[in-house]
Amino acid sequence: MTETYEEKIEQLRQIIVKIEDGSTSLDESMKLYEQGAALVKQCETLLAQAEEKITTLSRDA
Repeated sequence: MTETYEEKIEQLRQIIVKIEDGSTSLDESMKLYEQGAALVKQCETLLAQAEEKITTLSRDA
């Protein structure tokens, strides 16, 4: 099942909380950062797709 934009944003928020709370090791923080960066790229892709769809719909209207 594909995760929604909102689910990805929630995961990103959870990652930020874990990194900022100071209880994770440097290695764990780096892994979380990498996961967060991947989520950001996925969210950017979803937003770009939505923008493209809206642009297409606007032209057709």
